[in-house]
Amino acid sequence: MSALIEFRDVCKTYHMGDTIVRAADHISMSIGTGEFVAIVGQSGSGKSTCMNIIGCLDVPTSGTYLLGGKDVGQMNKNELAGIRNKMLGFIFQQYNLLPKLTLLENVEVPLMYAGVPRAERHERAKLALEMVGLGGKLKHRPQQLSGGQQQRVSIARALVGEPAVILADEPTGALDSHTGREVLELLKQLHQAGNTVVLITHDNSIAVQAQRIIRLEDGRVVYDGGANAPEAVVTPRMAGMGGAAT
Repeated sequence: MSALIEFRDVCKTYHMGDTIVRAADHISMSIGTGEFVAIVGQSGSGKSTCMNIIGCLDVPTSGTYLLGGKDVGQMNKNELAGIRNKMLGFIFQQYNLLPKLTLLENVEVPLMYAGVPRAERHERAKLALEMVGLGGKLKHRPQQLSGGQQQRVSIARALVGEPAVILADEPTGALDSHTGREVLELLKQLHQAGNTVVLITHDNSIAVQAQRIIRLEDGRVVYDGGANAPEAVVTPRMAGMGGAAT
């Protein structure tokens, strides 16, 4: 299995006044093409920092992040925007849909930025909405849908660009438990279809739905292994760690 995402001794530090906060502390990990991985940790663990780096929204202070073999840390802002649009599909907790656009138009947005012709945009967005069970609501507006349906639209938007990685940040956080399970089942189906899925969550019960868990504490990896192993749901405490992470 080829490494699609690779962290090599990644550190991320922030200055808060006179204090240096180490949000990522020498993290090394590798995620292969076609995996379904949950990065899990409580507030302050470093999971949001890892998500931002994986999503090319931030770069390491030191160490190396490779996405598809390319060193993201050496890219400028335009190059980062380009690789985000080409290789990453984002699913957020709050959906981030544009209320004045139809569902079809919302899903077309990434393709517009990519310069895809209108007819092709329309067809690809329609197919993506059909994949998530919303092919009959193309002209609806987001406010006409339930929360679960809106999250399905955001999943269709993430899929439409055929990204190398689907990056889901707390995708069930705004949903009730039943609807959350439906969204997780959809992510499993996407993985079974061959997609690489990286799920960011604080919730153990959600993390264990993945194939593999990478658990973070205080900016460090404290577990990396199968989601079904007994230790996967145990959060060990590490003494002597300084600084908060996010």
